[in-house]
Amino acid sequence: SVLSRYENQITILSDYLEEFPETDEPVWILGRQHHLNTDKSKLLLDISARLWFTYRRKFSPIGGTGPSSDAGWGCMLRCGQMMLAQALICRHLGRDWQWEKHKKQPEEYHRILRCFLDRKDCCYSIHQMAQMGVGEGKSIGEWFGPNTVAQVLKKLALFDEWNSLAVYVSMDNTVVIEDIKKMCWSPAQSSSVAHSSAHLHRSALGQNKNTAGLCPGWKPLLLIIPLRLGINHINPVYIDAFKECFKMPQSLGALGGKPNNAYYFIGFLGNELIYLDPHTTQSFVDSEENGTVDDESFHCQQTPHRMKIMSLDPSVALGFFCKEECDFDNWCSLVQKEILKQQSLRMFELVQKHPPHWPPFIPPTKPEVTTTGAELIESTDKLFELEEEFEILSV
Repeated sequence: SVLSRYENQITILSDYLEEFPETDEPVWILGRQHHLNTDKSKLLLDISARLWFTYRRKFSPIGGTGPSSDAGWGCMLRCGQMMLAQALICRHLGRDWQWEKHKKQPEEYHRILRCFLDRKDCCYSIHQMAQMGVGEGKSIGEWFGPNTVAQVLKKLALFDEWNSLAVYVSMDNTVVIEDIKKMCWSPAQSSSVAHSSAHLHRSALGQNKNTAGLCPGWKPLLLIIPLRLGINHINPVYIDAFKECFKMPQSLGALGGKPNNAYYFIGFLGNELIYLDPHTTQSFVDSEENGTVDDESFHCQQTPHRMKIMSLDPSVALGFFCKEECDFDNWCSLVQKEILKQQSLRMFELVQKHPPHWPPFIPPTKPEVTTTGAELIESTDKLFELEEEFEILSV
């Protein structure tokens, strides 16, 4: 444990923002605007507060006999973890929450972090994501694309009652308002399913607290929009709309990068994207006996990376989080105003009603599989069988 802590130590550069150009242009980070000449320190805190998931080594073999490191293949899974973690931070701590080194953090923060530890009994671990990807046609150790990781997160979220997220992954570049409201306003689960879900969550997080969020009401929405913004290269016509998404207060950034090289994009400056890079291999970190996590290696304290928007691979996935229905309504208004009405070639469509030529929309539900978190991996075959008939119908 001590050795791991030293291996994961990251040196803070003397001038964190020295590589940023001198400019009056604002920097946008996940819906927040910063100015380099007036609030560099706030920009520093905002970037370092994001949970940063990278390659890890020396964790228990995936599936018992699989790889014990995701170096070389897990970068998109790590980016998916970062996007989801940002949603959970917004859900429990708020967008304005900040992380500071050695500062005591609330229990919800450590509970969120434990969801992503590299253990098979953690809800969104590399183990769970890799195994769930098998149902999406990806072998363990195979690279994921943005859409695949979105589908995996949608399935895993069904087993996570504490966070109680409704995960909507758009289909055919179309977001359907009616379907999202139907999903987020779904009635409370039956007591048997609720009991099974609570049992899974307590095991997966190593806690005996009962879960909340089973009462009827709006389920916080994680909205993921997989897109193809060109054929071989990004079409310049989409650039302004793409940048507008990072300005929205609901923004969770974007998944993308280059072929077989994934990044988590959190903002932009001019025509450069700012991103967190998962391509650093660190040692496995477990939780302490008291449930806290030595978290320094989960926050990037280095100069943020940037790349030209035109260097981006056209296959991306946008992420948004709407804690309340009014947040989603506001997002719809912003999309209409800033993205759809201004574009001749639209990045995606936002429609009120479910398209009549589509199969009926059925909100995804967790199969009634009585299991513990440790057994979730072994039960995925049964999960896939139960979901097979809904695969095309669910969005």
